[in-house]
Amino acid sequence: MTTLVGLNAMSGYRHKNAEMGMRFEAFSFGSIRIDGVTYQHDVVIDHGQVRKRKKKPSKAFRETFGHTPLSVEEDIPWKCRRLVIGTGTGALPVMEEVKHEARRRRVELVILSTAEAIAKLKEHPDQANAILHVTC
Repeated sequence: MTTLVGLNAMSGYRHKNAEMGMRFEAFSFGSIRIDGVTYQHDVVIDHGQVRKRKKKPSKAFRETFGHTPLSVEEDIPWKCRRLVIGTGTGALPVMEEVKHEARRRRVELVILSTAEAIAKLKEHPDQANAILHVTC
């Protein structure tokens, strides 16, 4: 399932390797390898920089969703035209407040399974930030 929310008029953000794009070398349940580094946790990609997703701020909503969702309480990389959310196999809930904030900021929000999100990121890596869930 693809969800698109809003559009962004911002420009000027470039991926550190915009000409080459990031290399997504492997993805399987529980891990992802980007540019030669294997991550065994959810990742945030912010202008070509990869960091661990810090989901602790969203844990308060876990019981409501049955899984820790993506909430606006997290450090979401909003400074982009497009924010791609990889939901694993579809299990990562994205709270309505995240969708509302994307519309408010005029950021195109694309919500896909993580495998589909990786394919989408390869299309225009210089125009997107991402949050990728690597399990369930």
